[in-house]
Amino acid sequence: MTAWQTHQISNQFDEKQNYNLFDTDVVLQEILNRYGSRNQSHLSEFGHIVGTSEYYEYADLANKHTPILHQFDARGRRKDVIEFHPAWHKWMALNRKFAVHSHPFSIFTHQACWIDWAAKFYLSGQVECGNLCPNSMTLGSIPLIQKEPELWAKIGDKLLSTEYDERDVPISQKKSIWLGMGMTEKQGGSDVRANETVAIPVAESGRGKAYLISGHKWFFSAPMCDAHLVVAKTEQDGLACFFVPRWLEDGTKNHIHVQRLKDKVGNRSNSSSEVEFVDAWGIMMGEAGRGIPTIIEMANYTRLTCSVGSSAMLRQALVQCLAYTRQRKAFGKELANQPLMQAVLTDLALETEAAVQLSFHLAHCYEKEDELSLAWKRIMTPASKFWICKRAVELTGEMMEVFGGNGYVDTGIMARIFKEAPVNTIWEGSGNVMCLDVLRAISRDRESIEVLFQSFSDVAQTEPDLQKELQELFKLLSTASPDELQFMARTLVTRLTILAQAVLLKKYAPEFVSDAFIQTRYSGFHGQVVGMIEAKHIAVDKILNRAFATE
Repeated sequence: MTAWQTHQISNQFDEKQNYNLFDTDVVLQEILNRYGSRNQSHLSEFGHIVGTSEYYEYADLANKHTPILHQFDARGRRKDVIEFHPAWHKWMALNRKFAVHSHPFSIFTHQACWIDWAAKFYLSGQVECGNLCPNSMTLGSIPLIQKEPELWAKIGDKLLSTEYDERDVPISQKKSIWLGMGMTEKQGGSDVRANETVAIPVAESGRGKAYLISGHKWFFSAPMCDAHLVVAKTEQDGLACFFVPRWLEDGTKNHIHVQRLKDKVGNRSNSSSEVEFVDAWGIMMGEAGRGIPTIIEMANYTRLTCSVGSSAMLRQALVQCLAYTRQRKAFGKELANQPLMQAVLTDLALETEAAVQLSFHLAHCYEKEDELSLAWKRIMTPASKFWICKRAVELTGEMMEVFGGNGYVDTGIMARIFKEAPVNTIWEGSGNVMCLDVLRAISRDRESIEVLFQSFSDVAQTEPDLQKELQELFKLLSTASPDELQFMARTLVTRLTILAQAVLLKKYAPEFVSDAFIQTRYSGFHGQVVGMIEAKHIAVDKILNRAFATE
């Protein structure tokens, strides 16, 4: 008997590849049409590219062959160069070409520019998430740099450029650049006010002036970026934000010493580091003593990217589950046609659409400055980041289970998404920090929550469950003490976010989606385990076909 003669492979199916991620996404297309996108042929092109087996392979390679830090050259001179696999550069170049890092701030912006940006970020993040970190931080840094005219004049074109330049050389020699962030220190973590890194003026002090920075950053995101926005304290003015390039204008490396790269659970393709500043040169951005508000402005954008990125993970995992269960047979018929699996898939489809609708509506609010849009940005940016990112951690684990043992091996995209999901709950502020930010936004501007609730009321009054929830949340916010609100902050933010999702679905999704979401999310059992829903009055086939149409 020849080797493997008994090893006949059947009823096994590869993960979904070689499909257009944009053209097969009905929900995304509806959203773009609703908000006036004029960029859909461009997005279809992008969706085709990222969906090819070639780019799935690049994603796999970039995460298997992780970044390597070279601190010294052969003669012991400090160089702090980070080596990436060529597959990483393929992804970075693709996203740069499609302006994932800058689209809303481009001179070619138009109505729905934030929606079109979110679509690009969402499509790319379904296949390779790690490279979105430098894209996200560069995006968030642009509006801050624009407020510094002299600095913007020097580097603005390089930030907006769609030409990828991977060379590790001074900014003056580069065609395009990336920006990162340095905020977290050992002793403080999210408590940035506890930072000990010190900035001393070279000569004059204040905005736009040069400082020498000494200290340590426990997490220094994407150290291969050409410059970073760094928070440090000054002797007289308190915390400030500084623009710190990796290279100085004289062609020498700035004194930013990369101590090590972090060995992360996921996000493996991307480099994260611990660094030491030894009189590193930087320029103060923003007003002295306003370092935290300055960097938080950047964080508001990157928190939006976390919500969109986690929605992308949910979408990709859902598509993989649907494609697989429509082929895989057990006990005589396809898994997708078995009622219990349908309950799980339906629940996952509802949750994914709710996340996408919320993330994109929030992105739309970044295009506007009216009272309601500002309320959405102030309150729902941290709320959405909390809930969508938390749900992605739980649901990607559930989605792995759909594949059985094959989902739990490190040779496919399901395991990678599962390990990637927690990063968005932690970076740019943990879950507790997000909940506290929601409470802070409400306490500082009471009118903002009233404006938000008023926008919910027209829809809520048509649905008894939503009307009851809206009234209870308003009463809770009006009567509970600050300590009570903080103690129950996770409950409050969860309820607020689910209500926002239900309102958006009721306004914009087909009734069979919104009715199923409201029925299941306001059931006493929902959330304990995925799939604890009743089939009564739920259009299972319509929901699943909408989630990913059979090709």
